Amino acid sequence: MNRKIKIAIAGLGNCASSILQGIEFYKNASDDVEIPGLMHTRFGPYHISDIEIVAAFDVNTNKIGKDVADAIFEKPNCAVKFSDVPKTGVIVQPGPISDGVALHMKESFFCYDENELKPVDLVQVLKETGTQILVNFIPVGSDKATSLYAQACLDAGVAFANGIPSFIVSDETWGKKFENAGIPCAGDDIKSQLGATILHRVLMQLMRDRGIHVKETYQLNVGGNTDFENMKQEGRLTTKRISKTQAVTSVLPYDVPTRIGPSDYVPFLMDEKVCYLHAIGHNFGEQPVHVNLKLSVQDSPNSAGVMIDVIRALAIAQDRKISGPLLSMSAYAFKHPPVQVPDFEGKERVESYIRGEIER
Repeated sequence: MNRKIKIAIAGLGNCASSILQGIEFYKNASDDVEIPGLMHTRFGPYHISDIEIVAAFDVNTNKIGKDVADAIFEKPNCAVKFSDVPKTGVIVQPGPISDGVALHMKESFFCYDENELKPVDLVQVLKETGTQILVNFIPVGSDKATSLYAQACLDAGVAFANGIPSFIVSDETWGKKFENAGIPCAGDDIKSQLGATILHRVLMQLMRDRGIHVKETYQLNVGGNTDFENMKQEGRLTTKRISKTQAVTSVLPYDVPTRIGPSDYVPFLMDEKVCYLHAIGHNFGEQPVHVNLKLSVQDSPNSAGVMIDVIRALAIAQDRKISGPLLSMSAYAFKHPPVQVPDFEGKERVESYIRGEIER
């Protein structure tokens, strides 16, 4: 019988909601059933049902003090509900605010007053709950708060999965810290199952492979969840634009005029994300090729399955006593990994990692 993978989640928003719903929804799936969004129902030795939440941190007064099964459906969460989640006995605790809440998001996040409530000791909670992996899903632009969670993982001996574009795993200094501490990590900035970034990357790779010289490209995204509301403040978008842009341009061997990133917040879209892709290239005889695509998805479930695979990859790393950044899983599952590789190659590397043919 496999051990339970005990996880904590920082930021109990829409992505966390989709993960916890998915664990419940697919908990009885047989190994030979293909679960949409997962590489494997049983990833190495671990089934999706082997994941157990033991701690959760948030700044939202609607969520703090409530069982995570209830908190994931509290405002402003708006992820589609596709499964009931039974009571877990895990109570959401106040995490550090730091730079995790932009000034224009204080009301939207129902942020607690630091004069009335204090954040918990992260290291103490991680140790007391027996957390083995912490998943970071706090808002984009929360660089200082992400560093607090990463350092807490180092101090508590907990693996770190960084779902946002604050550069920890892809940062050489941080990566070395995790390696020296004997702790695995994966990141940065989760890549959805079929999202704007993966579609854009594949389009650029296809044009390159078919001999089309790309002349210009852009990717514009709109959505209605708090992620898009948070990113209305351009100052919180610096690393997000870098992450998404480098993910796309890294597949081309030459520079291309490129513009990528969130473009607007449309509240009535809720958790729906709409992406518009545009590219112009030249083929034989310098003749123009125009590509215009539209992608519409429910944003949070689109990344939840990928993070579930990441969690299980980190559990395998712990079993094998592998430390530092997981290069294969990071390249496959994140926009800004330590090392970029083509997506199909990344998938094969993960399969080799599962089989134990490569170390990480």
